[in-house]
Amino acid sequence: MTRTGAAPAPRGDFVDLGGRRLHVVRAGPAGAAPLVLLEAGSFGFSADWGVVQEKLAALGVRSLAYDRAGMGLSDPGPAPRDGLAIVSDLEKLLETLGEYGPFVLVGHSMAGLHVHLFAGRNPAKVTGLVLVDAVTPTVAVDVAVRHGAAQYVRLSRAAAWAASKGLLRAISPLGDQIGLTAEVAPHKRWAFGHPAHNRTAADEVIQWDATVTQAAEVGPLDPKWPVVVVTAGPTPMYLKPRAIQADPAWKARLGYVENVRKANHASLIGRRHADVVVKAIDFVRKAAA
Repeated sequence: MTRTGAAPAPRGDFVDLGGRRLHVVRAGPAGAAPLVLLEAGSFGFSADWGVVQEKLAALGVRSLAYDRAGMGLSDPGPAPRDGLAIVSDLEKLLETLGEYGPFVLVGHSMAGLHVHLFAGRNPAKVTGLVLVDAVTPTVAVDVAVRHGAAQYVRLSRAAAWAASKGLLRAISPLGDQIGLTAEVAPHKRWAFGHPAHNRTAADEVIQWDATVTQAAEVGPLDPKWPVVVVTAGPTPMYLKPRAIQADPAWKARLGYVENVRKANHASLIGRRHADVVVKAIDFVRKAAA
């Protein structure tokens, strides 16, 4: 490995996309369908889904998580790192692996935009979605959310700068805010302080507006797809951004919204609360069938 810092041994495999590799973690019985595609949020990668993948495998559900280009253990990809670049990589990855669907798409945080874009570009391959405290194209254009996104871009730049100076390595024990298992947490803590990972993550956030536009351009989700929206924290559902966040589930033929008041944005997919996300995935699988 050419990157500085000692990374934990890879948990999964590397897939060549024609001169560059993506790191992939697969779990569950081979051939089980549909395949659950797990897309991590900003600054996230395959390790974020360690608890969810373990629980899905215990149910006999096959899943795939991966590190986006330039993040985790994956090689860098071409700029800009907007939604179209990310989804194009995912499409190439699945084709290389011989995975043609059906897929249950699961997106956390900013990855709600990525799975929306993937669904719009590949509707015949999609069987349903789970949006985990996720941003959607309609949420992203809310005035309050746009203001928050602008602040987040500045924070992301600062995080990338701090990582480049080695400042985040000093506090890497704080890197796992999700609540991962002892096997996976070292991967999260390593990436937390890694300059290249943080630089690419910031590049993705900087492309926020472009990604929102790209996701919006494919149109709304097909109402025949079952959709579950899982949210975190005590924010009332009647507040405008939260109500818009829930909208994809209300517009779906089958779906529901579940709020986990004691969870935060990160811990929602960790050991304390992942069962709620797994339940949502299982509902979508069965509803689609």
